[in-house]
Amino acid sequence: MQADDLRAVMERELRTLAREVAAYPDDAALWRDVPGLANPGGVLARHLAGNVRAFIGTVLGGGGFVRDRDGEFAARGLTRAEVVAEVEAARAEVARVLPTLDAARLAAEYPQAVGGHRFTTARFVTHLAVHLGYHLGQLDYHRRMVAPASGTVGTLPLGELQGGP
Repeated sequence: MQADDLRAVMERELRTLAREVAAYPDDAALWRDVPGLANPGGVLARHLAGNVRAFIGTVLGGGGFVRDRDGEFAARGLTRAEVVAEVEAARAEVARVLPTLDAARLAAEYPQAVGGHRFTTARFVTHLAVHLGYHLGQLDYHRRMVAPASGTVGTLPLGELQGGP
């Protein structure tokens, strides 16, 4: 797998994430609790943005973002525009960093242990892409539960894998 493949998938998922957040009918719906779901859409979106910015932007790209994981799960009440801005910042990190990863860097060990485990950079970035898709699906279901009339946002557009929105 090449870094450009990972970049294309992750950028597509982050664009979809921004559309999902924007599709909530109002800011309050983004934070509405639903029985049986552990996290509302706003928490999931912030968690994904923080994850990407930390593991790709900071660890791989030397960026200055400092993650507050507890804050991602505790904060409530941000506007949809504020959350979309966090998602767009994560997408910018993917666009900045992943094209710099050549085959040797992808085959090398990821610069830090994660959860007490060591991985190649390619394997861990692949994990990040799958993690992004997993929670994106959860967020889509949350949005449809709190706003049944909100419809689809065009998830998994294959055309976006060809290099652009």
